[in-house]
Formats: sequence, structure tokens, C-alpha cells
Amino acid sequence: MTGERVGGAVTWGLLGAWVVHDLEELATVPGWLRRNVPELRKRFPQVPEGVWRRAETMGAAEFATAVGVMGAVVGTAAAAGRLTGGRSGFYQSALTGFGLHGVMHMAQAAAVRGYTPGSVTSPLVVLPFTLWARGRLRKAGVLRPARPRDAVAGPAATAAATVASHVVARRLLGRGDGGGGRHAARHDGSARRPS
Repeated sequence: MTGERVGGAVTWGLLGAWVVHDLEELATVPGWLRRNVPELRKRFPQVPEGVWRRAETMGAAEFATAVGVMGAVVGTAAAAGRLTGGRSGFYQSALTGFGLHGVMHMAQAAAVRGYTPGSVTSPLVVLPFTLWARGRLRKAGVLRPARPRDAVAGPAATAAATVASHVVARRLLGRGDGGGGRHAARHDGSARRPS
């Protein structure tokens, strides 16, 4: 250990960088989906139809609620990092997942050959913050060694947290059937008929 202190900019900074990134997503996701899902459905027929239906029925309220739920997870990770001087495995995993999440946003933009929500703040905020914070943790001697399985575990944990945040959001908004039940709204605003 080099004796350098891990300060709040490194730990609470995760929450701050996440907020900046998710403000971009809050401002763009619902409208972007509405405009782009029909074309994406044609360009990527291998994506299951249920994914496209889910994207079409997700409204701004659900997305904002899911972002709030995810914010609680990221805030908890940042607090764990602060309380442990950056040593928390939860904090370090969240930091790694955040950085890999940014890489995935940039890959999505490349795949669609254009803008996707989150693709502006990923190279400007997400990746620079993640690399800087990991560097500070390394200098302090508390960064856990990267393992190949972390490249899979980080995105998997991020994906699981994202799905869970949407499930919680749907339940909080009274749409807890997961989108496929009899009370789910269709993209045209009408309710599905009971079977």
C-alpha cells in the first residue's frame, strides 16, 4: 500500500458520474425508443420480439422510476466504497460494471451507426471517471486485481440490476405483471383483453 488516501471524489464520484450519465438517458430514452424501435426491429430480426414489445411499452414514468431504483443501488455502492476507503468489493464491482456499461453504450452506437442514449456521456464521463477512479484505487493499493471473469461478471451484474430496477419500477407503478399480463398496456395505449 502506498499510503495514498482514497477520497470522496473517487467513491462518491461514482454516484456523481452515474447521475450525469443517466440524465442523458432520462432526457433521451423514451423518445429515442419511440422513433427507432420500428427500424431496429427490421435491422435486427434476431432480437426476440418480446424485447421490442417491451421497449415499445416502456413509458417515461417507468424509465424514470427504474433510474431512481438503480440510483439507490449505485448510491449504496458509492457509500460502501466511502466507508471502506475504496476497498469494498461491491463498490469496486459497481465501478467496473459502470465502465463496461459505458463501453457497451459505445458499441450500441457503433452497431446502429448513430446516436443511442448514453453514447455521448460514455466517452466523456463514464470511461474517463472509471479509469481515473481505478487509477486512484491502484495508487492507494486497494484495487483488487482484475480477473478475466470480471469482464463477464461486471456486465452480468449490471444487466441483472437493470432488469431488477425495471421490475421494481413496474410494480411501483402498478404494472407488476412484467409486461405480458392482462393489464399491460400496448404501444397504441389500449389495454390487452383478458384471456
